[in-house]
Amino acid sequence: MQQNEPPDSPPSGKGKAHKPSRLSDIVKSIDTGSDTTIGDLVDSLGERAFGALMFIFAVPNILPTPPGTSSILGLPLVILTWQVLIGRQSLWLPSIVRQRRISRDLIATFVTKVTPAMARIERILRPRLGFLVSSDAAERLIGLITFPLAIVLFMPIPLGNMLPAAAIALIALGLAERDGLAVAIGYVLSLASVALLVAISSALYIAVVAFFQALFGM
Repeated sequence: MQQNEPPDSPPSGKGKAHKPSRLSDIVKSIDTGSDTTIGDLVDSLGERAFGALMFIFAVPNILPTPPGTSSILGLPLVILTWQVLIGRQSLWLPSIVRQRRISRDLIATFVTKVTPAMARIERILRPRLGFLVSSDAAERLIGLITFPLAIVLFMPIPLGNMLPAAAIALIALGLAERDGLAVAIGYVLSLASVALLVAISSALYIAVVAFFQALFGM
């Protein structure tokens, strides 16, 4: 994936690696003064790392947010993680997604609540375990793991959003900061998400079966 240099960085030679902008700085740069659209948000970030956008679309699903937030932010996350999976180097969103509006209150809540925690987490992030983040195969594996989690976020599954969102957010941080340890922990959270979803689905199935048995005396 392409990584942007900080705005004040000098031009680099071809192939020279640079540390991507801190996600907390990227989040602080978001305009919280008015409603915006997903397209405007993406454009304001420029050619940022895929990890930054994955983080921004995933984290609000961890926070207490108005109903419908997951459907607004879940679809672009599905499209984004699919493009990571297939190895696309630049983000594309259909116009119907770009035109979706995000309220000023949601943006302000996201920036206010997320930035301090991000700054603390970023102090312990550093490039390591590069084989988990620095190759095409590693990035495609990230897409393979996060794509189904993004689908889960898009679907209105009771109690099913928080853990997948946390897993995607942690993987996104690892991708943006080239920290393979963060990605590995995100994979563990992904497995926990699957276990939780299986438990929820099993409980719902048992409840439905018990309901019809009680209703019809089956």
